[in-house]
Amino acid sequence: MVDGHGDSHETSEMSLPRVLAALSDPTRIGIVRVLADGKERGWGQLRAPVAKSTLSHHLKILREAGVTRTRQEGTRCYVALRRAELDEQFPDLTRVLLAAAEAEDVGDVSVVEP
Repeated sequence: MVDGHGDSHETSEMSLPRVLAALSDPTRIGIVRVLADGKERGWGQLRAPVAKSTLSHHLKILREAGVTRTRQEGTRCYVALRRAELDEQFPDLTRVLLAAAEAEDVGDVSVVEP
């Protein structure tokens, strides 16, 4: 089921190769780090050292791999990490990724609070 940027990928569709490929980029790791607090963020709140079109591309890759869930509300899009689904499908992957990313300071993405 797909509605605009809505979540079209169920947990059963997550595959380890797709998830790892999605997490193979420093900007995408940064997005995951920002979303790891469990809060849903508006796309406009995310700041990265890339063009907006490139950030949108990174968000699409994460969504298509099942790493994030995107919700559209009017003209605004919101993104959230699918942490529970990731942890269910790949136990400890998110925890290990976040610990390694923090230790190596990977992912220059921040959030601008409204």
